[in-house]
Amino acid sequence: AAQETLSVFVNDRPHPLAAPATLMALMAGIGLSERRGVAAAVNGEVVPRTAWESRALAERDRVLVIRATQGG
Repeated sequence: AAQETLSVFVNDRPHPLAAPATLMALMAGIGLSERRGVAAAVNGEVVPRTAWESRALAERDRVLVIRATQGG
């Protein structure tokens, strides 16, 4: 069977993901899973980093990735 893909939005840009997908898989895929100062919200709800592994993503979920900036 062909690999199923999900289409989610990351900061309003379409982003295909292999299904089933978790927030951790998405963050790893964009190189941010190990980065400090990164927060993520799914459909407007902030997901603590400790829950990224268990937070499943569904078709058309909207993920907002926020990076803390250093300095001022």
